[in-house]
Amino acid sequence: MKILGKFPSTRLRRVRNSDWIRRLVSENSLSANDLILPIFLREGKNKIEKIKSMPGVNRYSIDRLTNVLDKAEKFKIPMVALFPNTPNKKKNKNGTEALNEDNLVCKGIKTIKKRYKNIGVMTDVALDPYTSHGHDGIVINGKVDNDETLKILKEQAILQATMGSDVIAPSDMMDGRIGLIRKSLDKNDFKETKILSYAVKYASNFYGPFRDAVGTKKKLKGDKKTYQMDVRNYNEALREVGLDIKEGADFIMVKPGMPYLDIINLIKQNFKIPVFSYQVSGEYSMIMNAVKNKNLNENAIYESLICLKRAGSNAIISYFSLDIAKKLSLF
Repeated sequence: MKILGKFPSTRLRRVRNSDWIRRLVSENSLSANDLILPIFLREGKNKIEKIKSMPGVNRYSIDRLTNVLDKAEKFKIPMVALFPNTPNKKKNKNGTEALNEDNLVCKGIKTIKKRYKNIGVMTDVALDPYTSHGHDGIVINGKVDNDETLKILKEQAILQATMGSDVIAPSDMMDGRIGLIRKSLDKNDFKETKILSYAVKYASNFYGPFRDAVGTKKKLKGDKKTYQMDVRNYNEALREVGLDIKEGADFIMVKPGMPYLDIINLIKQNFKIPVFSYQVSGEYSMIMNAVKNKNLNENAIYESLICLKRAGSNAIISYFSLDIAKKLSLF
């Protein structure tokens, strides 16, 4: 790019010297429309349970979802994402609870869609909340078997769509699952059900508090490096996204968020498709604890989200969504 102008006739600080001019020439903005609120579900009645590793985040029993959904509706958050904390007694090696039409996610979908007409529901397609070993798929001879896993993921997606899920979000990172799920949805008359592909999900160290929240942290045997992306890789993201778009993905997810701003921008510039980013639990907990201990000003929360927008995110899954939407509503 050719740089125009030179000092002293050109002074870039002129357009920074007052709040009104900074607002007038700002290149990016953040609103509630950009936010997706993740919600953790638990069994029981009248339960709101704090998650120690994620200050300010709770697990909700189905009958207490109104506590958080009423606020989401009030502050105009367009979509929520549901994640279950499945009791250990309902987990097994094949994650068959994922296909139970009375599981936590199915109950959550039906409850929300019955009462909240203007909030979209996104549901996770993966087996890790349901398996006794904590992996996202079927383990055979010590390895996650891609093609056997696809069979149950397809059924899981159809069940969620049948219950009323608006956005099916496969986060499992199995090869070929987007095409299989898209064909199955279309065949079962769910042509309008959208697919958000976790196409670029890295085998990151930032997921720890989430695994605690859904109860898989102590269950996980080994790691997920054989199916999630290598944190060192850049161009591989283009291949993952290109394949998933061809297979029918409507949106693409990059996860985690802030450590992968370069990847968000890479996908946006190359594919011009809606890109979502996930400000994951580790990012949230680091920022939240730093703010709580007064090591960071709370304005760092807004900054962490606007940088995801600047990189190219159309929408952001964040545990800060409710608080930020509330603050934005005051302006």
